[in-house]
Amino acid sequence: MFITKKHLHRRTFLRSALATISLPLLDAMIPASTALGKTAAVSPPRLGFFYFPHGAVMGGWTPDKVGKDFDLKKLLLPLDKYKSHMTIVSNMENKRAYGPVHAITPGTWLSGDAPRVSHEPFGGVTIDQIAALHIGQDTPMPSIEVCTETSGAAGSCDRAYGCSYAGTISFRTPTTPLPMENNPRKLFQSLFGVGDNAAERDRLGKQTASILDLMMSESSDLAKRLGAADRSTLNDYLETVREVERRVKKTQEHDLSHMHIPDAPLGIPTDFDAHLNLQMDLILLAYQGNITRIANMMFAAEVSNQTYNHVGVSDAFHPLSHHQNDPAKMTRLMIVQEYHTKVFAKFVDKLAALPDGDNGSMLDNAMLLYGGNMSNSNAHDHWPLPLSIIGKAGGRIKGGQHIMTAERTPVSNLMLTILDRVGVKQDQLGDSTGLISEV
Repeated sequence: MFITKKHLHRRTFLRSALATISLPLLDAMIPASTALGKTAAVSPPRLGFFYFPHGAVMGGWTPDKVGKDFDLKKLLLPLDKYKSHMTIVSNMENKRAYGPVHAITPGTWLSGDAPRVSHEPFGGVTIDQIAALHIGQDTPMPSIEVCTETSGAAGSCDRAYGCSYAGTISFRTPTTPLPMENNPRKLFQSLFGVGDNAAERDRLGKQTASILDLMMSESSDLAKRLGAADRSTLNDYLETVREVERRVKKTQEHDLSHMHIPDAPLGIPTDFDAHLNLQMDLILLAYQGNITRIANMMFAAEVSNQTYNHVGVSDAFHPLSHHQNDPAKMTRLMIVQEYHTKVFAKFVDKLAALPDGDNGSMLDNAMLLYGGNMSNSNAHDHWPLPLSIIGKAGGRIKGGQHIMTAERTPVSNLMLTILDRVGVKQDQLGDSTGLISEV
């Protein structure tokens, strides 16, 4: 490019750019927005979306009774002590997930929108990211996206839709799927900064701030030498830089002296059970340090071939989910599904044990959606979906009930209700028809 007959050398600027994109926290850029106001009495709840693939054996999930007098079936029994904090919502359908099954199932769970047939992603903004614009801007990270596997086996992608919807449950914009982080070390460093220990993180954090200051100064000088179109492109880029600056500043202002922060993990554990539990513990640390109020978690990838030998199941997960109504296979599949709930229940135990100011425990002030976007994995259907909410969102949710909605009620109604309970008012979400007032 030539500006005023001078060749504009970009190597210096690109070196700064490379320094920027190598910083932590850049995988989930969220434009700055006005945050939801806090008061001493009411603070935004912690939101969590915990997704498991391949549906559930619904006979082991759905309680027999509706209302408050219900007993938990096997797949939710590990959460029995939290029945008063639990809201099970049954009979819901996601019509937007019908299509090439695994390839679009995760990415349509939280959006209510059908993806466009294209290898380039185009779906709907998910409710975690809608909420992040309202309750996620006062924390260093508006949201985090976590997983154990970044991709599944053959079948998780589709010729018409590509791979964008299978690998994440979170879309910042219709064309921006947010990558899920499966490496505990990278996740830790995105939360607490690059470096293996506190001293390294402090030193590198100061370097980062200095680099950003230099970039902004140099960019202002550069803008004076550009034409209108290039200035617009540069301004878009600088919005990203400013967001990084905001996060660096928030991180520097963050007082984590009340927490014991371990050294960074070495990498991905070879043991799946250790890996999954470590990822859950890192989400807990992020909540505890108020680094984020919104977390997304995929327990396994869609079309996962993960084995569960640690609970006595040597079958690969996805082939086992095609149980063909074989009682022995269904029994083994339920062991895997119950194991996921046990891991989630341990996470809930830890939330329940952590005080949250004068407003009870972190669990009291949380709203965690635990479930999936497929029903019978053998049939590949999306009704009735396994869905449960744990936590009372600071009194915004009644809890202690099993709600049976009208047959095939859009799951978007539940997602719209979750937004409503965190103070985000929307008339419509995807194919929603209204709020679920009983929640």
